[in-house]
Amino acid sequence: MDQVGARLRALRGEATLAELSAETGISVSTLSRLELGQRKPTLELLLPLARVHRVTLDDLVGAPPTGDPRVHARPMVRGGVTYVPLSRRPGGVQAFKLVYPPGTPGCDPAPKVHEGYEWLYVLAGRLRLVLGQHDVVLGEGEVAEFDTQVPHWFGNPGPGTTEVLSLFGPQGERMHVRARPKR
Repeated sequence: MDQVGARLRALRGEATLAELSAETGISVSTLSRLELGQRKPTLELLLPLARVHRVTLDDLVGAPPTGDPRVHARPMVRGGVTYVPLSRRPGGVQAFKLVYPPGTPGCDPAPKVHEGYEWLYVLAGRLRLVLGQHDVVLGEGEVAEFDTQVPHWFGNPGPGTTEVLSLFGPQGERMHVRARPKR
């Protein structure tokens, strides 16, 4: 923990304390004292700093490596859909496996909008995608990508379970797909 200040200073780079303060909501004086080691780093202060600098809390505090490279997913269920996180780096593009039981979410489409950019790949089953004026059903191996400011909704039209790989950029980051040139 005694090296947190130096890490914070290095992560800030050329940005000013005022700029960092505007992004985190933490006062300039508190940021300065954290960097100088004159203020004890608390979770309340470190979480927004880790988010802004796009590093894990472990990296920020210098936690020792675990030696285990596996991602230990902690699935969560929302509206009947199981979300399995496949990445754990905060910020930037996030990867998820989504599992939709048949008929999920079980309601009429209610398209929503939010900040971000999404790329979907149907691994198994079928996924109904309502996107703006489009209403399509994607099958196994099909892909869709879109700006999440466009009203959108997903559902499983059945008959079986649908599994989807989702790459989501919360600040609108786009995926960069490259194909190998023919030889």
